[in-house]
Amino acid sequence: MSDVPRVVILCGGRGTRLKEETEFRPKPMVQVGDRPLLWHIMRTYGHHGFASFVLALGFKGEVIRDFFLNYRERTADVTLQFDAGGVATTVHDASDIAGWEVTLADTGADTNTGGRIHRCRRYLGERTFMVTYGDGVADVDLPALLAQHRASGRLATVTGLRPRSRFGVLQEGPGGTVTGFREKPLLDDVISGGFFVLEPGVFDYLDDDCVFEQGPLQQLAADGQLGVYTHDGFWMSIDTHREFLEINRMWSAGDRPWAVWERDGG
Repeated sequence: MSDVPRVVILCGGRGTRLKEETEFRPKPMVQVGDRPLLWHIMRTYGHHGFASFVLALGFKGEVIRDFFLNYRERTADVTLQFDAGGVATTVHDASDIAGWEVTLADTGADTNTGGRIHRCRRYLGERTFMVTYGDGVADVDLPALLAQHRASGRLATVTGLRPRSRFGVLQEGPGGTVTGFREKPLLDDVISGGFFVLEPGVFDYLDDDCVFEQGPLQQLAADGQLGVYTHDGFWMSIDTHREFLEINRMWSAGDRPWAVWERDGG
């Protein structure tokens, strides 16, 4: 059996804070450039050699299912030849996701995050696996994350990062003066950026209804089984319409730090 981890991507949330884009499609399918956000996340993993995916579907999962079932016809140049017997289809371009294995797993419309992971267990076997969210992109060094996790011997590793403030920060002096100004500095707190590596033993902490970020992660931490991999590079969660507009602005401008497949080639 291959020791390359499969990647579970949580794709089932309703994306209510991005309702301008999610009324008719799930949040992972909002467009960034000419591809869904989900494709960008998967290309990052695929670039690093993690190309076996389990997509935990939920809200409007049929949109994701249709996208992959008809991927080449939707993304490549196609010639249709009509005759009395029907239509012959010729797809001209090589697929940019060649080599991927994608399992489309229906995990329920309203299932919580831990429940979604739990319901994917039968596709993961008894080996290390990775988990991330379907709404965040980053240039995380995924092989280094995996290597640190395996060296730690723990059941779980989470990618931690220091977020940047949305606002400039003033340094106040006496008499109502400002002595300094920092434009959107990094905050002191470390947050979870997703991009987890997990061992099968984590399933002992999960059930069909749990919220992964609450009981399971808290108990793993209490048991000394949760490690952190520090990421100092780019990370962005697409949670609001403003963030959706910003990542599309970046893509159009060629400012694409998460697109490691472009930076490294391939």
